[in-house]
Amino acid sequence: MEAEKRKVNLQESTLETQTDPQSLTIGAYLKFILPSLLGIFLFLVPVTYQGKLTIGVGILAESVNGWFGDYIPHVMTTVFCLSVFLVIYAKTVKPLWLETNSFLKDLFDINPFWLSMRVVGSIFAIMTLMKWGPEWIWSETTGGTVLYALVPVLATWFLFAGLLMPLLLEFGLMEFIGTMVQKVMKPLFRLPGRSSIDAVASWMGSGTVGVLITTKQYEEGYYTKREAAVVATTFSITSIAFSLVVISFIGLDHLFVPFYITVVIAGIVAAVVCPRIPPLSRKKDTYYEPVGKQIEESVPTEASRVKWSIKSGVRKAAQVKDLTIVVRKGIENVLDIWFSLIPLVMALGTISLVIAEFTPIFSYLAYPLVPLLEWMQIPEAAEAAPAMIVGFADMFLPAVLGSGIESELTRFVIAGISLTQLIYMSEIGILLIKSKIPISFLELVIIFIQRTLITLPIIVLIAHLFIF
Repeated sequence: MEAEKRKVNLQESTLETQTDPQSLTIGAYLKFILPSLLGIFLFLVPVTYQGKLTIGVGILAESVNGWFGDYIPHVMTTVFCLSVFLVIYAKTVKPLWLETNSFLKDLFDINPFWLSMRVVGSIFAIMTLMKWGPEWIWSETTGGTVLYALVPVLATWFLFAGLLMPLLLEFGLMEFIGTMVQKVMKPLFRLPGRSSIDAVASWMGSGTVGVLITTKQYEEGYYTKREAAVVATTFSITSIAFSLVVISFIGLDHLFVPFYITVVIAGIVAAVVCPRIPPLSRKKDTYYEPVGKQIEESVPTEASRVKWSIKSGVRKAAQVKDLTIVVRKGIENVLDIWFSLIPLVMALGTISLVIAEFTPIFSYLAYPLVPLLEWMQIPEAAEAAPAMIVGFADMFLPAVLGSGIESELTRFVIAGISLTQLIYMSEIGILLIKSKIPISFLELVIIFIQRTLITLPIIVLIAHLFIF
């Protein structure tokens, strides 16, 4: 009872602060409205570009890729090598500019394991560029795929997503949306309302952008450990654009609409179930310790939800006193990704693809799936099973393996499961392991299996009943 009284008193005092006339000036509203509208346009509004659906950030990224695509692998290889050199320099010289800057210290004063991953990524990139060493490292299906296909996309997407993400996070949009949809997100997914923005950013743009937003929100005290793990592994859904690429590659683009509806239904079911079972259900509902809880989405009983949502957004925007700080945060986002994350993508992504392409490991792991697929009346079950496991290495590999299967039903199921599994090590997995979100490699394996077992029957059932 005492705790409830304190909560009511806190809401009443917050309401008084929110309704202070000085906090509701036209300037305060404009500081909330204009950057938020720009952020919505760049991250959340679907637009057609060169015949496919994307978002504003995607247009910027793809334009740079089109202009400088041939040079990006060389530039990023240089960045990888520079990241290793700066770590060694930081460890040996310990310059004052590093010791007094917490961001740079975190970026370059790293432990031996992460340094070794940067070294491996740099070596793989050089070998792939120069075609040196064993072909199984630099071939088109392994290192070549990562350096020439994945790295340029990540580098350009994260360049603009990192620079422009403060438009979503710093000017009140998360507070406004979070308070508005909290009544839906909390009971259905056990998440705060602001997680809906992560989902939309993923759906319209890129799952990796959704993970990046989630990571920043966790580090700033807006998600608990459990919420951050759930959002990152449940709502980092594949964009509509990539879904169209997958279904086209597998030769079923004429079924895109029923295919995507199927993926959405299966994804929603997994989003409801997975947070309620281990390992996600066992994550602690505590906030990132260095910052603590920074979120308040509850609405006082005497306040209108719409008005309270607007005031919450305005209040957050009013906290931005110096735009240079916002710009600096955007630059730090990009540097952190380029110097610490993408080298890991090069290292672990290449290793994952080598395992998938040149070893029978995924085929062995897929054996238990064969009788299950046969029971579900999936044609060519033995050929389909490895394609449903190999997605753990990279999301596009199931489509590559499944493209040679004759049965349209089987190819439909393979394409669908590749999009609903979500956890793939060449990109999302590495993002999560490198982040401060408390989730381990073993937990990612378990979640991958869970999502496969939850969404597979749904996709198969819809395919049998309504499509084929």
